[in-house]
Amino acid sequence: MPHQHFIIYKPYGYLSQFNYNLKRNKKLLGELYDFPEGIMAIGRLDEDSEGLLLLTTDGMMSEIVRGRKVEKEYYAQVDGLITPKAAAQLASGVVIGVKGEKYTTLPCRAQILNNPPELPERGKKIRDERHGPTSWVSITVTEGKFRQVRKMTSAVGFPTLRLVRVRVGNILLGNLQPGEVRQVKEFEL
Repeated sequence: MPHQHFIIYKPYGYLSQFNYNLKRNKKLLGELYDFPEGIMAIGRLDEDSEGLLLLTTDGMMSEIVRGRKVEKEYYAQVDGLITPKAAAQLASGVVIGVKGEKYTTLPCRAQILNNPPELPERGKKIRDERHGPTSWVSITVTEGKFRQVRKMTSAVGFPTLRLVRVRVGNILLGNLQPGEVRQVKEFEL
């Protein structure tokens, strides 16, 4: 049987998995669509993150996408007005904690977005203007440590309030809406 591939907009508040053993009430990807047996998420987005997620029944494809040759681009809404100095620090690599150890992220691309990106409203309100200004930055990485982008923005003094993955390789989030699933013949990376 040929492998099956999907692109989805993982909504805020969902886990990037299909079963969950703890007794807490968690939303899982299988609630969004009747996926085939053997489906797996390629990489993960944490429960508080949203955006483009690739799913496949092909383990080799998963390894290729998770490799360091495939870029992953995120839009991060951060607390405060991010500075060019902070963006340059992000781009050159910052020290974050990974599994209790200090880790310096690989050089990446970080660019301040002058206007908020056009994204669907998030199900849960971020906060209102009384708590100070926010700004957006685009961060493109080739690695994917646990909560890496969130840790990176915090390391330069601008904690992430909203995180949306908008691109994996050449695959774009485009006009997908939260919870939308599209089956594709293959991944054009």
